[in-house]
Amino acid sequence: MTKLVTAKKIAAPLLIICALLITFQSCKKKRSEEATFFFKKTHNKIYQDYTPEAFTQVLKKVLKNEKNNLSHAEVITAFYKKNNYQPVLVMNHLFNNDLLAASDYYLKADEHGLNPEMFNADQLRALVYKFYDKQKIKDINTAYQEIAELEVAAANSLITYSNALQYGVVNPKSIYQRYFLVTKQPDSATMLKVFHIADMRAYLDSIQPKSPQYLALQKAWNDKYVMQGRPAEECRRMLQVNLERLRWRNKPFEEKYVIVNIPDFNLNVIDSGGRSVLKMKVCVGQGRNMNNANTLAAYNDTCKIDRPNEHETPLLNSMINYVEVNPVWNIPQSIANKEIIKEAADDRYYLANKGINVYKDGKLVPNPESIDWTRVTKDNSDYDFKQQPGEDNSLGKIKFLFKNRSNVYLHDTPVKSAFFRKMRAVSHGCVRLGDPKALALNLFGPGDKYDEIVQDMDDNNPDPSDINVPKKTPVYITYITCWADEDGKLQFRDDVYGQDIVLYEQLQKLLHPAKTETRMAANN
Repeated sequence: MTKLVTAKKIAAPLLIICALLITFQSCKKKRSEEATFFFKKTHNKIYQDYTPEAFTQVLKKVLKNEKNNLSHAEVITAFYKKNNYQPVLVMNHLFNNDLLAASDYYLKADEHGLNPEMFNADQLRALVYKFYDKQKIKDINTAYQEIAELEVAAANSLITYSNALQYGVVNPKSIYQRYFLVTKQPDSATMLKVFHIADMRAYLDSIQPKSPQYLALQKAWNDKYVMQGRPAEECRRMLQVNLERLRWRNKPFEEKYVIVNIPDFNLNVIDSGGRSVLKMKVCVGQGRNMNNANTLAAYNDTCKIDRPNEHETPLLNSMINYVEVNPVWNIPQSIANKEIIKEAADDRYYLANKGINVYKDGKLVPNPESIDWTRVTKDNSDYDFKQQPGEDNSLGKIKFLFKNRSNVYLHDTPVKSAFFRKMRAVSHGCVRLGDPKALALNLFGPGDKYDEIVQDMDDNNPDPSDINVPKKTPVYITYITCWADEDGKLQFRDDVYGQDIVLYEQLQKLLHPAKTETRMAANN
């Protein structure tokens, strides 16, 4: 019995010693692997003293010191914390010249209208070359510092460049007040992909925008294309802002869709082959720059911040659900107060002649012509107005409805003269259609439903009716001032809402922050 107890007493310490030895050997092996890796790659004996624990402390310190200089510090820091602070980019991409190759791509960022300085291309190259020079790294502590700085710089540059090429450098929702297009932004999962790149060149090639529109504008940008009749600087800047727009992830992905381009004053229906199968003129909301007084070649300080006109058509995407034939127009209070009451004051029979019913507290006013409209306060009216279906209805004979927060829609109009103008920003915000029956035929197709729509639109005594479209159709209202047409010819349009100016100013702040600060200081 005594021998058994003694054996147990001896066995316990031995087990503890063995466990410690195994743990020590495991740590030693881990240290040895990274030390061996760097020694084999550099033939520098100082890496025999490399330990992951010591490097971790240095990398943590560099991450903390560089926090304010990193475009996505939280994402980068979280990755290294989760992955034991290993220098994965240096180990996977330094010694095969991948990081130098990446810096070559950054240095060519101007081909996309971007500034290479955004991606710290020169700084990255300097760190790489410094690492290659054995005379620069003479002790392990210096090595830790150089590896950590290069690792963080490489991660920051890769993420920034990847985001810029795939999503743009400006978030349109942050600069435009009436921007409601669904636009994807890079998330942490997207950004973390850079830490798992297998082939650097293949990856960087894969994220280059390749749409025909982008390539056409990029070629014009690099060729310094100038359109006849426009200043060279304006053309240059228009190409730059529209390249940025093309990088935004807000493009239609459906096989068929309706798209309205505000500066072009046109609507297109695009089919599954990407071709326009229907095109028509449209009128859009009144803008702040309708006479093109401010261009990208010359503009004043008041244009640099988005201050939309109250009638500007918003940018949005939605689904056309149904049409209302012979619609009733529930006249917005703003229009009623500023326009309808004034017309009624000037002409007591204006409301009756236009088929406009008047309501007070939800009840129909029987004789609105008996009201002295000159005494009605235009800024605080107690009346509501509804225009009944008919030839004079401002919505025409049909409107196409889709959910949106701005209460806008596509609709017919009794006033056709505006379609003969070149500048067609004349509405209160909705989009007036040059050929509404053609759009109805495209959405419904030939048959009983379409015949019913046409008959109701032509009826002399119409009643409102709602008709669901057979298949909900996406609609996009966009803002593009430069593009290549079907023949490959570049088209330029005036910046009717001044949105180019707002975007250009924001781009300059991001692409050339030092110059922007100097200019602002000089102006102040």
